[in-house]
Amino acid sequence: MSVLSRVTGRLRTWRPATPPLPDHLEGILREDDPEWFARELAIAAAPPWPVWLFLLRRFSWLVDLFGRVEITGEIPEELRRGPLLLAANHVGDFDPFLVAVALHRLGVVPRIMATGGIMAAPVAGPLLERAGGIRVERGTQVARHAVRVTEVALVHGGHVVAYPEGRVGLDPDGWPERGRTGMARLALGVRVPVIPVSQWGAQEVLQYGNDWGKLRTLARSLVRRPVLRLHVGPPVFMEDLEVGRVGDANRARIRIAAAITRGLVPLRAAARPLHPDPTRPTTGAAAFPGGVVPEDIP
Repeated sequence: MSVLSRVTGRLRTWRPATPPLPDHLEGILREDDPEWFARELAIAAAPPWPVWLFLLRRFSWLVDLFGRVEITGEIPEELRRGPLLLAANHVGDFDPFLVAVALHRLGVVPRIMATGGIMAAPVAGPLLERAGGIRVERGTQVARHAVRVTEVALVHGGHVVAYPEGRVGLDPDGWPERGRTGMARLALGVRVPVIPVSQWGAQEVLQYGNDWGKLRTLARSLVRRPVLRLHVGPPVFMEDLEVGRVGDANRARIRIAAAITRGLVPLRAAARPLHPDPTRPTTGAAAFPGGVVPEDIP
């Protein structure tokens, strides 16, 4: 075996040390659980990884290389001390970096929900997992594991970032889709504040399609430096809703989509027209077309 092959093999299997699993979580595990489930439970219950904190503190300027970051809104200190669900619209592959950096500048340590494909990638996947990333395997038998890990993270005071749409939004005009009810059920079940996070501009840094165009748009953003805007709104009002009551999960997801859309309207008003991306499908439907949110949301 060549040296290159050995190095490549080690990189594929490498992962940072995992904190020990607390005794009170041992009972959650089952024999048929995927091998990563115990690791993610242990990480969710542990304090933020010092390496992740170091990267956020010392290297967040890297995001500023690709655009001019503008952050509006705030997260009150009393909310930052406890568990939070942060619901963000998903405009492109670069926006998780913008969201992580912006939220850290606002005083929280984000744990980002990510697709299983990203989490399975060599090096980057293990680093994201150890930083508190939560694996989401939608449409599979292990999809429920993400809910359990998120619950543990929230019970232990974590700040979890989720994308209610479940994917990069595909509305032709770029407005947020209605999304799924999973996050709404989670919020109602654990009873934690849901903070809407609206952001715009990151779609210009990386195109949607996975080809060499990604490098081209990344390099172009170094020169053009688009404005990367992010706004954090007040918590979504859901005190009148109950988990398990018919229709309440749907009402919760509509309110979350409405709050994100309202926060997005001024960001887009201050931006250039929607940057064309021929690689992005336009098969989605906005929750509130044109960003028009009625006053009488149920």
